[in-house]
Amino acid sequence: MAKSLITCDCSGSQSIDADGLAKATGLDVPPPCSALCTTQIDRAAAALEQEDAIFCCTQEGRVFEALADELDRPAPALIDLRDRAGWTADQAPTLPKMSALIAEAMLPADAEKTVDVISEGLCLILGAADVALAAADALKDHLGVTVLLETADDLPDTRDYDVVVGNLRKASGALGQFEVVIDALRQVEPGGRGGFTLSEPRDGGRSECDLILDLRRATPLFPAHEKREGYLRADPGHPAAVSAAVLAASHLVGTFEKPLYVRIEPLLCAHSRAEQTGCDRCLSLCPTGAISPSGDHVTVDPMVCAGCGACSAVCPSGAISYDAPAVDLTMRRVQTLARAYLDAGGTAPRLFVHNAHGTEMIRLAARHGRGLPADVIPLEMPAVGAFGHAEIVATLGAGFASVSVMPGPGTDRDALAAEVALAAAIGGTGTVHILDLDDPDALSDALYDETAPAPITSPVRPIGTRRQITRQAARALHPEAQTLPLPDGAPYGAVLVNTETCTLCLSCVSLCPSGALGDNPDAPQLRFQEDACLQCGLCAKICPEDAIALEPRLDLTEAALSQQVLNEEEPFECVECGTPFGVKSTIDRITEKLRSHSMFAGEDKLRMIQMCDDCRVNAQFHATDNPFQGGERPRPRTTEDYLSKRRDH
Repeated sequence: MAKSLITCDCSGSQSIDADGLAKATGLDVPPPCSALCTTQIDRAAAALEQEDAIFCCTQEGRVFEALADELDRPAPALIDLRDRAGWTADQAPTLPKMSALIAEAMLPADAEKTVDVISEGLCLILGAADVALAAADALKDHLGVTVLLETADDLPDTRDYDVVVGNLRKASGALGQFEVVIDALRQVEPGGRGGFTLSEPRDGGRSECDLILDLRRATPLFPAHEKREGYLRADPGHPAAVSAAVLAASHLVGTFEKPLYVRIEPLLCAHSRAEQTGCDRCLSLCPTGAISPSGDHVTVDPMVCAGCGACSAVCPSGAISYDAPAVDLTMRRVQTLARAYLDAGGTAPRLFVHNAHGTEMIRLAARHGRGLPADVIPLEMPAVGAFGHAEIVATLGAGFASVSVMPGPGTDRDALAAEVALAAAIGGTGTVHILDLDDPDALSDALYDETAPAPITSPVRPIGTRRQITRQAARALHPEAQTLPLPDGAPYGAVLVNTETCTLCLSCVSLCPSGALGDNPDAPQLRFQEDACLQCGLCAKICPEDAIALEPRLDLTEAALSQQVLNEEEPFECVECGTPFGVKSTIDRITEKLRSHSMFAGEDKLRMIQMCDDCRVNAQFHATDNPFQGGERPRPRTTEDYLSKRRDH
């Protein structure tokens, strides 16, 4: 049985082409309702009795879910067509856009990967006595509370919660697994009359807790502290903010599901080799400090990671990739939107990428303003930062005329701007925009006023890694181009070698993490495959002759996919056996430099430099001044020797 699409024109405020949607989507689309959530609720109930009914309304999703629960039926799938497509001042047909949104919603989503985080409600409260003790009084019946005071002047006369005195030196961790280090730690020693006494101070006291309520005016304990789960911070001078933080803390008890936002492939990481640092793009961007070096690669603390997605967008090798949702699902969503829009008769669609903040902006613009233009297709992402240059270029290659990205609160603007600049350099001028707006009307105006360039005439559906997809889409966008110049720091480019100073020592080859640099076992050559180069800079750092430089660019020719010779020289042939070994210019230079050295006096010594390893060892062994040569081997003593010696005596 085909899935049913239950539509509603919302009291006649939008136009629904049921027959067109049925033809474009292949779904069963009955005539639209006008008041599905109220007077026509019986039609909703009838639809729920069927299998796989999809309701085209998210505003009243709570009503439909309650109805499904009452009928003991599964909750229906919900799609928002009204705010995103139906309510618009644009007079252009909305059928292509609605068809695209429905097709994208039908894609199977991967199961979310999570890990359980257990919080037993052990709460550490920081702050001055007046505000911290009041918060402790409010939370003592809900959490296991410990208050850290800096002085003992206001020590409370109660044991309803724990109070310690000291200076917080360090805090680490996240919800369910915070660890703190306290200096000058003094604990209450109950007993006796009068006020409580405190123990002698000691440094380095360690403790663990599940959450931290920070009511100080000091610097936050963590970078991007608002993204650190379990860390609640409020200005003690604002009672409303303190009350909200206390209320939030009271709910942080139990088992929580922590999404695993990124996937790690350590073998692909180009962070370092031989204690030389190469790529550090993700390390310099991570706002929470969840990424740290771990030998030749980096590691991500999943408990600290807030899922901003910036690391996945900038990783040149795919060692870190966003996984909530996975990168390939994002690519499929973009391709599905473009294909469905074009198949339904639309032309030159534009993509609007946003997060939950952007969804609310769209709702407000649709209800109170002009809404979105009919050719602008919204794509909601959990983290806008994960929609990097590869996704943008793939979008343009799929047939979109332009891409507009709305950052939203919490998005790293600098990281997003760098990815947009790189995408614009690859995709072309006027194809990518950042709409950093907070006003719904301004959002509508910006989208209506945009003049987008013509889209690609023959859309492509590239597959593979983000690098492969970028290259395939770029070739489709620029069929006549050979090389695209890119901004500094781009993960694509060439290695330039100064052949005058390069000695073909091949140190760069041994450290190249992607295999872009290689040698030739049969001849002194330095080879390079540009498509594999990550521009990590390890080769330039390790080169003893400073003969290597990097050039950010994207070579679209077939030459980038094969090894090219960057430098080669004539091999030197062993003066004894004629076997080629080493580089002739290097052997000649070493011979000339050592000619005046006392240890190489004489042509026979210099001749050894010009021999291969086997011949050199053989010549050294048979030399008269062989330092490893011992004296004449003594004759073994026999029984006759002992008897002769006895007879002589």
